[in-house]
Amino acid sequence: MNKILIIIQREYFTRVKKKSFIIMTLLSPVIFAAMMIVPAWLTSQEDTKEKVIAIDDTTGNYATALKSTQYIKYQTLTDKQGSQDKQKLAKQFDALLVIREDLLEKKTNVHLYSDGQITMDVIENIKSNLNGHLRQLKLESYNIEGLDSKIKEINQLRVSINTIRLDEDGSEKQSSAEFAIFIGMASAFLIYMIMILYATQVMRGVIEEKTSRIVEVMISSVKPFQLMMGKIIGIGMVALTQFFLWIILTVGVVTTVQSTFLTTVNKVEVSETNNDHKATSATSSKAQNVEASINKIIKIIKDANLPLILGMFIFYFIGGYLIYSALFAAIGSAIDNETETQQFVMPVLLPLILSIYVAMAVFRNPHGDIAFWFSMIPLTSPVVMMSRIPYDVDTWELILSMTILTASFILFTWFAARVYRTGILMYGKKVSYKEIWKWFVQAGK
Repeated sequence: MNKILIIIQREYFTRVKKKSFIIMTLLSPVIFAAMMIVPAWLTSQEDTKEKVIAIDDTTGNYATALKSTQYIKYQTLTDKQGSQDKQKLAKQFDALLVIREDLLEKKTNVHLYSDGQITMDVIENIKSNLNGHLRQLKLESYNIEGLDSKIKEINQLRVSINTIRLDEDGSEKQSSAEFAIFIGMASAFLIYMIMILYATQVMRGVIEEKTSRIVEVMISSVKPFQLMMGKIIGIGMVALTQFFLWIILTVGVVTTVQSTFLTTVNKVEVSETNNDHKATSATSSKAQNVEASINKIIKIIKDANLPLILGMFIFYFIGGYLIYSALFAAIGSAIDNETETQQFVMPVLLPLILSIYVAMAVFRNPHGDIAFWFSMIPLTSPVVMMSRIPYDVDTWELILSMTILTASFILFTWFAARVYRTGILMYGKKVSYKEIWKWFVQAGK
C-alpha cells in the first residue's frame, strides 16, 4: 500500500506543478464564465447603424403601415424615383421594398432588393408591420363594433408559465426546464471531456515509461498492478483537483462580473434619474423586470438539488474515469508508440461518443427505455445518467446504476491488470486483439 501511495504522490505532484496544468486551471474558468455571460450580452446588443428602406408601393395601401424605428427608416419613393432601375435604387438605399399587388389576395408578392445581405432585424420589422396591417384590414372587413379597443385587449394577452416541482413532503420548489437542460448537458459534456482528457494522459504516461525503459526499473521495486493503480489514482486526483478549482474560480469570476455589471447599471440609472427627475415609468418597469428575472434565477438555483448533482457528478466521474483509464492503461502497456493506438482506442471511445448523442435525446424523454438502459451500461452511464439527474431519476435507478458501475470498475481493472502485467515488458512486437486476449488468459496461469 505504501508503494501505491508513493506512486500516487509522484504522479499527482509531477502534473500539478506543470505550467500547462496551472495555465489551464486559471484560464478555463474565464472561458466557462465567458460561455455563460457573453451569449447573454451579445443577444442584448442591437444594430445601431441607421438603415433607410425605400418603399415602392404601387397599390398605395401599405407604405403608411411601415413605421420607422430609431434605427430603421422607411422612405416612400415618388413616381419619378420608382421608375428608376432597381439596382440603382438598391445601391442608393440600404434596401428596396417592392409591393405590386393586394397582399390580402397574394401575400407572397413582396420583394426586398438590396446590394448586400439584409439583416434579420430589418426583415422581421417589415414582416411585423405588414402582418399587423393585414390583420387590421381583415378585422375591419368584419365590421366589428369597438374594434380598436378589442384588438388592443387581444394583443395584451400573454401567458406566463411558472414550473413548480412538488417534493414528497408537499413543499413547493421553483423549477425550470431550461435550467435542467443546461445543467444536464453541461454535466454530461464536462464529464465526457474530462474522462477523455485524463484517461488519455494515463495511456500516454504508460507509453512514455515503457518506451524510455523506466518501467523496467520501477517493476523491480513494485508490482505491475501497484504501478498501474498508482498511476490511475494519481492522475484521477489531478483531475478532481482541477475540477474543484474550476468550480471555485468560475463562481468567483461570474460573481465578480455580475456585481460589476449591476453596479454599473445602478450608476447609470442614478445618473439618469439625477439628470431627469421625471423618470419614465418604462425605465422603472424595465428595472423591475430585470430584478425579477435575477431573483427568479437565484431561486431556481437554490431550489435545485445541487448537492445531489455535484455528488453524483463526482461519483460518475470517478467510476467512469477508473473504467476508461484502466482500459487506456492496458492499451498503453500493449503498444510501443502512440501511432499504434488508433486501432485500439477508437473501439473503446465509441460507447463514450455514443453516450453524448443519447444524452442529447434524453432531454425529450428522460425516463424512456433508451435513457434508462444507456444509464445502466457502465461504458455510457457516466454521461447519460448525469444528463438525467436534473429530471428527478428514481432512487432505485440511481442505486442500480451506481452498483453496476462499481462492479464494472472492479471487472475492468482486473482485466486491465492482467494485460498490463504482460504487456508492459513486451517490446518490438506487432500487437493484435488476439495477442492481448492471449496475455489475459496466460496471466492467470
